[in-house]
Amino acid sequence: MTLGSIAVVLGSYLLGSVDFAVLIARAKGLDIYSKGSGNPGASNVYRSIGKKAGMTVLGLDLLKGLLAALVGAAVGGPTLGAAAGLTAVAGHCYPVFHHFRGGKGAATLSGVMFALYPVATAVLLVVFIVLIVTTHIAAIGSIVVTLAAVPGAWLTGGRGWALVWVGAAVALVLYRHRGNFARLLRGIERKVVEE
Repeated sequence: MTLGSIAVVLGSYLLGSVDFAVLIARAKGLDIYSKGSGNPGASNVYRSIGKKAGMTVLGLDLLKGLLAALVGAAVGGPTLGAAAGLTAVAGHCYPVFHHFRGGKGAATLSGVMFALYPVATAVLLVVFIVLIVTTHIAAIGSIVVTLAAVPGAWLTGGRGWALVWVGAAVALVLYRHRGNFARLLRGIERKVVEE
């Protein structure tokens, strides 16, 4: 691995470590860790602060993964793009700037997927929207789309180490959703908008 590749991977982790949920909540005088579920992610911001703030966080979290993967791919091809995407997701989940208390990484992983596998991501976006509209539960959409990421990448040309790094990012995002799995099984998972 070259020094340039190492710089891209480390820089992607630092980019991922910028937690926009925390920053946007602070700008409004709030501590997102003490609101709603306590998770510093777009869904909790949406529920706790409002639609505009939640959508802003979602877009910025997605952009982190997109930029990391695009820069990585430009420097070293799809393998480095996927490795940079993985470290961006890791930074989002365990951000050095926020005491390693981060979000769940689904939006950042979506940005990585969009940069590297846009056709698969477009299909998965439709699936995500349908699941959110029908269930009103963000975790269901996030989990289903995350599970489909590696097959989607493979079907649209992902191979070798690039697919391995995407798989590692998927595993991390699924691990971060373990509490959601438990709540879904118990039938008590939070809805994006409570009825």
